[in-house]
Amino acid sequence: MRRRHPSRTRELPRRWLMTDPRMGDALWDALAALPRGSGVILRHYALGSEARRALFARVRDIARRRGFILVVGGREMPGGRGTASHGRHRGARTAPAHSRREAITAIRAGAELLFVSPVHPTRSHPGARALGAVRLGLMIRDLGVPVIALGGMDERRWRALRPLDVHGWAGIDAWMRQKRIAVPT
Repeated sequence: MRRRHPSRTRELPRRWLMTDPRMGDALWDALAALPRGSGVILRHYALGSEARRALFARVRDIARRRGFILVVGGREMPGGRGTASHGRHRGARTAPAHSRREAITAIRAGAELLFVSPVHPTRSHPGARALGAVRLGLMIRDLGVPVIALGGMDERRWRALRPLDVHGWAGIDAWMRQKRIAVPT
């Protein structure tokens, strides 16, 4: 399979943390577990504007010190102009995709990086049908943008998907396990 955007792809993190409000204060330990140069998608959608801005500022400071790329989920941009966004809206630099149709729609809307899920069963989407390697490969074939695998992912599972040209992986629980932190359900 040919490489997608070779020069730009090399700059993108291969490991990502998807934040989740259920992480609580364990978020800080998960951020500490991330390797330098990783990516973080801040997804605390339910927080009020002021609390979300405060959380963003704190995570942004850690991201700067650790060389993380920080992307904010949703339309509200607590970091102001110039902050990369994640979502299904026009202008989002990264987007979720659960089907090939969603992936193509996101790319047409300007997404430069896709988070494809669920690759494996995950607590975040209980009961959702996992893609598995074969369906994932068919879904992302020749999309032309880098893909991050999400859903029950960890380093070992990502390495098994590398032949499919999956650029990297993202998780919640995997980063929590790094410090043996329990994530509340």
